[in-house]
Amino acid sequence: MKSTRLPDKPLADIGGLPMVVRVARQAAQSGAGTVCVACDDARILQACEAAGVRALLTRADHPSGSDRLAEACSLLGLADDTIVVNVQGDEPLIDPSLIDAVAGSLATRPEVPMSTAAHPIHDAADFANPNVVKVVLDAAGHALYFSRSPLPFWRDGGLPPQPPQEAPALRHIGIYAYRAGFLRAFPQLPPSPLERIESLEQLRVLWHGHRIAVHVTGRAPGTGVDTPEDLARVRAQF
Repeated sequence: MKSTRLPDKPLADIGGLPMVVRVARQAAQSGAGTVCVACDDARILQACEAAGVRALLTRADHPSGSDRLAEACSLLGLADDTIVVNVQGDEPLIDPSLIDAVAGSLATRPEVPMSTAAHPIHDAADFANPNVVKVVLDAAGHALYFSRSPLPFWRDGGLPPQPPQEAPALRHIGIYAYRAGFLRAFPQLPPSPLERIESLEQLRVLWHGHRIAVHVTGRAPGTGVDTPEDLARVRAQF
């Protein structure tokens, strides 16, 4: 609700419904057993309940979304092996199949506590843009590193004319799946120096030796909403 670029963002009207309700309804089209909005403002809770969307109120002093999710796992009484997918509340066009894919990455890899997604970068401006987070993978599809810098960096500069199929430049998509037990433990892990330098929380996971599985999709995700211009584009689609 305190977004500086778009105040009261979760309740922004999109086709007659608050944005957070649109996100929850998209998520409900996935294979998730339960969809629940974890919020820190009673107005969001009331808007969800009025639309028949399950929601719970968490503390307002969490330093990160992961901390809020950890509290939500406890409030919901989830078992440690439950797979939890974190869908941001400003993604009204989230593809339900992407939710299923990141959850599936954990379901098939019991040794991995966390998964996320990425898609190939074909635009040189995106590759150079520090607001576009890049990720590189190992042979098994686990993240080696996330960075705001061009990654992997072609020695001749920029993007190669024909990116190698075995190691394409990948844009990170900000959707995560966790095992509930790991999610509860994550806020207790000390922040890493790399996390502070890059301002990327997922680097804490790698720093402490945990693996992150990465689902690579051929499609870019739907438009997220950060600005009034983003909201106008999403409203036009609805």
